[in-house]
Amino acid sequence: MPTESSPPSSGRVPDGEIPEGMSPDARDTWPHPALIDSWLGDAEIDFEFRPGEDVAVHDDPEARAAARRFRDVLGTFASGITVITTISNGEPIGMTCQSFSSVSLDPPLVLFVPAKSSRAWPLIQRSGRFCVNVLAADQEHVSAQMATKGADKFAGIAWSPAEATGSPVIDGSLAHLDCTIHKVHESGDHYVVIGRVEHLETSGEDAEGPLLYFRGSYRTTDS
Repeated sequence: MPTESSPPSSGRVPDGEIPEGMSPDARDTWPHPALIDSWLGDAEIDFEFRPGEDVAVHDDPEARAAARRFRDVLGTFASGITVITTISNGEPIGMTCQSFSSVSLDPPLVLFVPAKSSRAWPLIQRSGRFCVNVLAADQEHVSAQMATKGADKFAGIAWSPAEATGSPVIDGSLAHLDCTIHKVHESGDHYVVIGRVEHLETSGEDAEGPLLYFRGSYRTTDS
């Protein structure tokens, strides 16, 4: 299991290469970085929900009803909220992500699930590394800001570079897991991104409780 002194793995996906499990032509579907940068100015929501919760469906009433039931059932599974971060072209990148999970202890692996339409994912993939920030109960504003496609998601949010990869560690988060991309699997309209944990740390037992997401709303352990 990695510790605070664990060195970066030599098995990191080099910058610019396609991770194992992703189609060789996947990059052809990604927007150019300049176009991604222009999108970041749109005042829209960019929340990586659990798969199925944010997928548009066609106009067939039965399909809409089935999708609504699928989402409602998934929504009964309460989860924590994370912010996935990286550095791209010297700038911090972040996205709010509900779909995060542990995978393996040996080797230490975790996963998150970005949509194929995600604007942050191509930048994360190109960097080959990311940090998972587990948000505390008092960080709903961080989640909301990172879920907005604004000009500067990190405005007013303090952070420091992670030990292994340099990805942003958000001040006040309950924990962070500093990772390199291990494998990527295409699955429907999402990617399943497997990360190898190179360094991890918690903020201590006296920290705030977690920020939760349940039935489409933020919750805490006190609500």
